[in-house]
Amino acid sequence: MKLTLRLLADVGKALKSLDLYSQYNPSALSIKQFIDFGNNACEEKSFYFLRKELPVRLANIMKEINLLPENLLIMPSVELVRSWYVQSFMDLVEFEDHSGKTREVLERFCKTLINVRNRHSNVVETMAQGVMELRDCDTVDNTTENSLQYFLDRFYMSRIGIRMLINQHTLMFGKDLPGHIRHIGAIDPTCKIGLVVADAYENAQFLCDQYYVDSPVLELVSHNGVSGAAGRTPIESAYVPSHLYYILFELFKVSIKCINAD
Repeated sequence: MKLTLRLLADVGKALKSLDLYSQYNPSALSIKQFIDFGNNACEEKSFYFLRKELPVRLANIMKEINLLPENLLIMPSVELVRSWYVQSFMDLVEFEDHSGKTREVLERFCKTLINVRNRHSNVVETMAQGVMELRDCDTVDNTTENSLQYFLDRFYMSRIGIRMLINQHTLMFGKDLPGHIRHIGAIDPTCKIGLVVADAYENAQFLCDQYYVDSPVLELVSHNGVSGAAGRTPIESAYVPSHLYYILFELFKVSIKCINAD
C-alpha cells in the first residue's frame, strides 16, 4: 500500500514538472556551438545544461503527443512510446536538485542518459507501428493524415536532437568511444563527404545485390567550390558522419530499388 502511494506521488510530481518544463522552449544549438564546447569540454557544465534541456525537450514533445487524436493514443504501440517518454522524463527530473560537483552524481547521470538512449532505440519503428495499427482499424481522412505527418516530422526531429545531446555527453564524458580520435563527440570537424558517400553507396549496393543480383556503378564527381581550393580537392565539412551516412544509405537503397524495378 505504501509503495503504491509512493508511486502515485512520484507520478503526480512528474506531471507537475511536465507542465513546468513544457513552458520553456528548447535551446537552438549549432554544430559550431557543439564544437566550441567540445574543445573546452566541462562535464559539470554539460550536466547542468542537460539536466534542464533534456526534460524541456521531452516535455514539449510529450505535450504534442497528448494532442494526438484519441483513436491513435489508444493504439498499443503509441501507448508504449508514451510510457517510454514518461519514464525517461521522470528519470531525468530526479537530477534537478542535484549538484554536479560530485563524481557519483556525474557518473549516475551519464548512466541514466545511456539508459534513456537505449530505452528509445526503437521509438521510430514503434511509433510507425502505432500509425499502421490506426490505419488497420480505422479510416484516416486527409486532414488527419496531414496532421499526423506534421506531428511525425516534429517528433522525429525532436528525437534526433535529444539523441544528439545524449551522444555528445556520453562520448565525451562516459565510456562510449568516439568514432575517431579527431571527433568531438559524434562530430567530425573535417568530415570528408566523398568518403561517406562512397561508403553509403557500397553498403547499399551490397544489400541490394543480395536481392536484385545487379546494381548500377556509382560515378562520384565532386567539385569543391570553397575559395582557394582546387576543384578536385576533397570536400570537407563539420558534420556528424553517422547522420550523413544514414541519409545517403536510405536514398541509395531506394534509388537502386527503383532502377531495378524499371
